[in-house]
Amino acid sequence: MPDKIQYNWGSDHLHVVLGDRAAPRIKALYWGEFLLTSGMATVFLIQSLPIMHSVLHLIAGIGSAFLYALAAYRFFSRMFFREEVWLDEEYLMIVNATPFKRKIRRYEWQDMGAIHYAGKMQKTDHPLKGQCYDYFGFETQEQLIQNIHDEGNLYFNYQGYAVRFAIGVYSWDAEEMVSMMKIYMGNNLRLGPEWTRMAQQSSHYDMEDEG
Repeated sequence: MPDKIQYNWGSDHLHVVLGDRAAPRIKALYWGEFLLTSGMATVFLIQSLPIMHSVLHLIAGIGSAFLYALAAYRFFSRMFFREEVWLDEEYLMIVNATPFKRKIRRYEWQDMGAIHYAGKMQKTDHPLKGQCYDYFGFETQEQLIQNIHDEGNLYFNYQGYAVRFAIGVYSWDAEEMVSMMKIYMGNNLRLGPEWTRMAQQSSHYDMEDEG
């Protein structure tokens, strides 16, 4: 299950820890890719023994080492990816961290557009969607691939470019998140018109549940 979003309030900042947002089936794909790549590396390693027997064995040994390193890098980068958002009076800062690197992006409030909810990007349905003979689950595979390459469900325009963030944060958590950001920033935080519609829909569903 995705981690619960944490909100850390400071005297001059708001720190939002999104944590691990990957769904279990996405992690299962990460494991599958890791095992497959490691298996290929093992085949190269076996073929290279003894490594110094010939140039081809040496090349196979180097290839196996590269595949092991690639498999480990991709696996740990994905499994331990973490995202954080920092807000202060001047900047909105987005931090993406893995065990191997930490990327920090800063955006000045005065140059930021309104924050929007993008949700899942629309894609063309697979031709076999809904057909009883989609034995191989092509539609499901496309949905998983879409989730793996998710760039974030929130975005804003900054100096003519769209900035995506909040990977794996969907409507129910996104509403809470922007509400907390609004409490901290007040009118300095602008929101797109879709947030009002989403709040009305949530209130409608809550009333139906109570009824």
